[in-house]
Amino acid sequence: MSEYYLSVEFVNFASRMFWFGAILAATMLSAVILERSVYGYQLIRNQRLKDRYFPYIRRALDGDQTATRALVKCPPRYRLIIAEFLITPLIDDRDPVRIARTLEIVRAMALIPTAERLLRSRLWWRRAVAIRALGLLQARKQTAAIIAALDDLNPLVRAAALDALTDLRDPASLSAIVVRLQDASLHRGRRAAALSAFGKQGEPFLLDLAEIDSDHRLNYARALMLCGTAIARPALCRWTRDPRPNVRAATFEALAHTGLDEQAAALAIECLESAESSVRAMAARALRGWSGSVNAVPNLAKHLDDEWPVAVQAARALESMGESGLAELRGCSSRSDLAGILAKQILWEGRARC
Repeated sequence: MSEYYLSVEFVNFASRMFWFGAILAATMLSAVILERSVYGYQLIRNQRLKDRYFPYIRRALDGDQTATRALVKCPPRYRLIIAEFLITPLIDDRDPVRIARTLEIVRAMALIPTAERLLRSRLWWRRAVAIRALGLLQARKQTAAIIAALDDLNPLVRAAALDALTDLRDPASLSAIVVRLQDASLHRGRRAAALSAFGKQGEPFLLDLAEIDSDHRLNYARALMLCGTAIARPALCRWTRDPRPNVRAATFEALAHTGLDEQAAALAIECLESAESSVRAMAARALRGWSGSVNAVPNLAKHLDDEWPVAVQAARALESMGESGLAELRGCSSRSDLAGILAKQILWEGRARC
């Protein structure tokens, strides 16, 4: 009898689990259908708005004031979508004329209050559009909020924050941008663009930070490739003695940007004999165009048969040094080895450019 009751209980339990699973599956299916329906409706609505307002957007970007007024008069519920149509292309197209005209239109549409409200949206794409709009509109009151968005969970929102800081160029954000140079969760190119937007303004802060944070000197050297000047040269000369090859290579690349003096040129010539090919290559690159009293031509010529990256940089540097460098290349061009082939190629390219 006990076995009979156990089997009945098991059948009842199995029946309840079956119906529970069926209800759960039906609920999930309904949720998916609802989500797809909402998504489909949004796509259809956005496409209709795009068909309706894109002609106005194109004409407004061409300077048509009538089209701009038509965009300004659009219903408030459509303004964010229209702003997205305007701002999203700026992710890839950073043309200054387009940015300036987009800024005029977005300002005329009075979107700042809407953008400020959407910074707190649960939808990441709304936060991203709002952040880009605030950067474009030079809304420096929101600089702190845009900096905070660098920690957003969504990578596209973080990218939007970097773009916005690039557009803002607010000195108050400079320290945050420099500190984030080593943040691998942020897009490397956008990190560089945000810093380079400040030009040489960022240089003193970078140098101060590098003195107290030598562990990340590689990132500071890379940053000085973008904004370094002669002011950074003494520090860079010291960094050529760093024990890490990647730091030394990046330092010489930064010196190629700042330009050399006698001390820096001597260090570059010395490091042409480094054991690391990356350091030799960047030392040769730094010597491009050098015309000081320290003669680099014979030292560079010795590396025309070095590893290929080093040889190419040495050949380019020789080409840039005028007649003395070209004479060395012409002398090597009669050789049948790789150095001779490279010298002939560089000389041929030089004649083709002329």
